[in-house]
Amino acid sequence: DKDMLTEAGIIIEDPGFLRNWSAYHNLEFLYTIRNKKDKAYLYSVLKKVGLDPKMKRPVGKFSLGMRQRFAIAQAIMEDPGILILDEPMNGLDKNGVEEIRRLLLQMKQENKLIILASHNREDIDVLCDEVYEMEDGVLQKTFFAGD
Repeated sequence: DKDMLTEAGIIIEDPGFLRNWSAYHNLEFLYTIRNKKDKAYLYSVLKKVGLDPKMKRPVGKFSLGMRQRFAIAQAIMEDPGILILDEPMNGLDKNGVEEIRRLLLQMKQENKLIILASHNREDIDVLCDEVYEMEDGVLQKTFFAGD
């Protein structure tokens, strides 16, 4: 059983992807560092975020939305207990936002702890159980879901 506090998937603003490699090869490289080798699983992770795992295009040529989908794939690929997401919908079109919302809601149902930084009120309303706002360097709880 995994210790939820020792494993986290994180999306940061400017992840250090290998720009000349495909999405699959980037994930494969990170995955093999942990001595894991399951091509079908990595394919399923890329499909989960709406990317074609067989696409040869290098990550450096991805659109902003594709890079965001790829960042989410990297964050979830090891099935972490905690996800820390900084503006995960950044660069996504309307369909992409809906797909990623569904994915995050599914992960929430799987008892994942998801910490989401967002300026988008709709994302907050749809995805969050508890909301905190940062005001002048002070973090304050603003509401619970259902209030």
